[in-house]
Amino acid sequence: MAPSEWIEACEADEIENEDVIRFDYSDRTFAIYRTDKDEYYATDGYCTHEKFHLSNGLVMGSTIECPKHNGRFEISTGQAKRAPVCIDLKTYPVKVETGKVYIKID
Repeated sequence: MAPSEWIEACEADEIENEDVIRFDYSDRTFAIYRTDKDEYYATDGYCTHEKFHLSNGLVMGSTIECPKHNGRFEISTGQAKRAPVCIDLKTYPVKVETGKVYIKID
């Protein structure tokens, strides 16, 4: 994988409003989000608390709630918002072009 390359993750319409999908690339897993304001974001795919996959979580506005222990993160910044999570998620730049979602992976 080249440093900082844009990777096609999915079709934009594959993600419903206020939802999240899993995206695997190489040996890494990401979560791709679409907020209620039709904005797209990407983070590491696993909760920082117990490595449970966030694609099974609940998106509420711009927040993702982990399905394991209900910890919450701000999707746009990765900031841990509710215990038991206390370590922020890594976020990745996202762009949407010609109906496709791309993330920039470093």
